[in-house]
Amino acid sequence: MDITARLQDHQKWIREELERSVSFWLKNGMDPVNGGVYTCLDREGKIFSTDKSVWMQGRCAWTFAYLCHTYGVKEEWLAASKSCLDFMEKFCINREAGNRMYFTVTGDGKPLRQRRYCFSEGFYAIANAEYYGVTGEKVCLERARAAYDLIWNLNNGLIQDPTGMGPKTIPETRSGRALANPMIYLNITSVLRRVDPEQAELYNQRAAQCVDEIFRYHYKPELGCTLESVGPNGEFRGDVTEGRVVNPGHDIECSWFLMEDANLRGNKEQHATAVKIFDQAINAGWDKEYGGLLYFIDCLGRPPEAYEHDMKLWWPHDEILIASIMIYRDTGDEKYLEWFEKTLDYCKQYFSDPEYGDWFGYLRRDGKPTEPPCKGSTFKGPFHLPRMLIMCDVMIGQILGRN
Repeated sequence: MDITARLQDHQKWIREELERSVSFWLKNGMDPVNGGVYTCLDREGKIFSTDKSVWMQGRCAWTFAYLCHTYGVKEEWLAASKSCLDFMEKFCINREAGNRMYFTVTGDGKPLRQRRYCFSEGFYAIANAEYYGVTGEKVCLERARAAYDLIWNLNNGLIQDPTGMGPKTIPETRSGRALANPMIYLNITSVLRRVDPEQAELYNQRAAQCVDEIFRYHYKPELGCTLESVGPNGEFRGDVTEGRVVNPGHDIECSWFLMEDANLRGNKEQHATAVKIFDQAINAGWDKEYGGLLYFIDCLGRPPEAYEHDMKLWWPHDEILIASIMIYRDTGDEKYLEWFEKTLDYCKQYFSDPEYGDWFGYLRRDGKPTEPPCKGSTFKGPFHLPRMLIMCDVMIGQILGRN
């Protein structure tokens, strides 16, 4: 079968899988009583915990607005997005702590847990921005801009954290940098830059700083990896486990964030470096015995500390699919189409569940789901999978349009 026919087949499956995923979450996750979305769902979609993840409220709101952006507005999608936005506004913001957001709340919105990290605020920002892009509701843009600036100020030490939580480790003993901060902020920036051209100069400046931080401090070509955690000046801390951690899926996700930005700015050198990050991560992280991507590896081949290091999680495989088809679209190098198809085959065999819809979240190393299997959790909801399916559908369409 030639490449065009293969891509057409892939696109057909992707569109069908997107329909199954979206239907699964609309049917089983949305809360008609309190608003927002439940994400702790078993294989069939039954709720096994009514606590709500604030990350997932923002991610779900973004996903359904992005569906409207890509395919046209459907009232059911827009209502799902607004339900999550309204739930966050009413229950998920700690107004007494500088509008920092909670990490988890109860089903009816009572606060449960606050974390020092800014990811709840990040997903709140992209959700409001995307909803503004679809509806033009200015208040959503104002909320997105405010959250965007709050994260910047916290990440760069321009303000004290109003929660008073402080850093994770005692700074007099050890401080450092986390890859998640610049890479996630780069992705947040890409959404706001797309819907808010009035502030394009600001977004371009901050995106450039994020790229510089990733390359300057975390990308380690001499080690053949991109590190999750480094010293304040990018120092490699090889004497402690934390300093050797590589999350291949994170690096691959970072690679396509970098490529997306490089394409926007016409920066071929940045794009080429992002491809190298992908290559290093997938070659080091792909399980040569069972297939699939390992969750964590040690850059020096020493024992990883995380118990789940050799599990296979759904989201890193979504990131492989996005990044590989993006590189193939941009370069025409068939090696990356091969990675796309190899990963897609693995996902069809092990993650996809056409009987009930959506994907298993967590597999053992051999590809069998953890028991009892689940489709959602505090960390898994309608985000990585539908985002991948939407983006791959669009990119395959672009490739086919050139063929």
